Amino acid sequence: MLLNLLLAFILLMGRVSSDPDPLQDYCVSPPLSPHQHIFLNGNLCKDPTKVTVSHFTTSALSKPGDTRANPFMTNVTLSTTANLPGLNTMGLTMGRIDFGASGVVPPHVHPRASEVTVCLDGVLLVGFVDTSVSSALAVSGLTSQNPGTQFVSMVSLDSKLQIPQDVLKRLYHINDQEGYVASIRKNLGG
Repeated sequence: MLLNLLLAFILLMGRVSSDPDPLQDYCVSPPLSPHQHIFLNGNLCKDPTKVTVSHFTTSALSKPGDTRANPFMTNVTLSTTANLPGLNTMGLTMGRIDFGASGVVPPHVHPRASEVTVCLDGVLLVGFVDTSVSSALAVSGLTSQNPGTQFVSMVSLDSKLQIPQDVLKRLYHINDQEGYVASIRKNLGG
């Protein structure tokens, strides 16, 4: 009986536990030389007595990006520890997404984060496609300091171990009489 009670208690303790508290309230990332590779929660921590308000502010997201710089007609500007040193160990990333007219964000996933996006100006179709003839602006929040990005097209069409064309035709419902798969691979650099 006592063993059963102890086992139940141990199982319940696992259900009510939570993440531990952070080791420090903040960890401002100092500028590192290219030869420094010491990391704590992503980057080295600056001496707390030398931290100022400027370490927690950035203007990086206030400037529109050039949407003509790529064929997708979009520009993503991220807040990182390089332009916002106080972001280190906070476990989040903010991004500004500028869309040109008819701009698109290719299908993608963030393997280490969840994402929430708010459209501030213009009209966006879910999946981040600007369906209007004017530009749009969105702000995105990610639940990781280093969310990573994997574009679905790059993973499936431009991988080192190429997926056979007949499989890709079935996956994407492509009638390849016009050589679409080869054309897409060529455009992706494959």
